[in-house]
Amino acid sequence: MNDPRINLDSNLRRWFARTLGLWRSRRQYLFDNDEVFHVDMVIRVEMFAELEDGNTRYRFSWWPEKDSDLFVKKPRYQRQGVIEATLWGHKLLRSKAYLDDSPVKTSIRQVDEHESIFESHYENWDILEHARLIDQDRYRSRAIYSWADGELKIMEHHHEIRLEEASKPIEE
Repeated sequence: MNDPRINLDSNLRRWFARTLGLWRSRRQYLFDNDEVFHVDMVIRVEMFAELEDGNTRYRFSWWPEKDSDLFVKKPRYQRQGVIEATLWGHKLLRSKAYLDDSPVKTSIRQVDEHESIFESHYENWDILEHARLIDQDRYRSRAIYSWADGELKIMEHHHEIRLEEASKPIEE
């Protein structure tokens, strides 16, 4: 009998492999006070050559393509940064969260071969992200909902276009 965890891990590793590369991310942030920001970012998703205890490791780095006043008016958002993460079964162990510098464990559910859902909880935040690969992985759509103390505070829509295919795995 096949172990379902092995199939899940294999499917998630394949899904993450499809996200490797350089992406332009056109974003809309809607805050609960009716503030709206449009931000153009660049995201690089890379994989490490060496596994950690048999688990695949990734590096996510981002920076703005164009300046935005989001980073001035909402200083909690990092203008640029790097997160390293390990895919551990149906969890993603991140070196830090996007809104906080402490490590975070994210649960992953795979909807189908093209879409995954990520759930994170840290400090007083609950984050739900839907990420879908589209048109043979040339595009990616992400919808992110963030609650603080049980109230929906931020909704994000990211429309992403692949600029480059995956680079060689990172050697340490």
